Amino acid sequence: MLSRTKKQNIIKKYRVHKGDTGSTEVQIAILTEEIKELTDHLREHKKDFSSRRGLLAKVSLRHKLLHYLEREDEKRFTKLIKALKLKISRKVDKDLEEDLIKNVKEREQVKEKK
Repeated sequence: MLSRTKKQNIIKKYRVHKGDTGSTEVQIAILTEEIKELTDHLREHKKDFSSRRGLLAKVSLRHKLLHYLEREDEKRFTKLIKALKLKISRKVDKDLEEDLIKNVKEREQVKEKK
């Protein structure tokens, strides 16, 4: 669990406006710090399954909030990802996927003609 001062520092760093304590960015930043602490705890206490369950719940909640932020505001999402140094694997865009399939089929046709 985060100390009060650590949580306040995170809120000050990631808040959107002066009185902000619960914006999406703040929630994601707090969850990220809690996930880091829980991960360190679980490295030492490998059989602490209740904490592992809590960690999975926090990771899931952060994932949902990140997806929401990405959908609502792409600029804020990318800024937050860079600030928190998170690795995000995005699904391939449908148009891009169709273009890739088209290119592969064209290459196969060129090979067949040779």
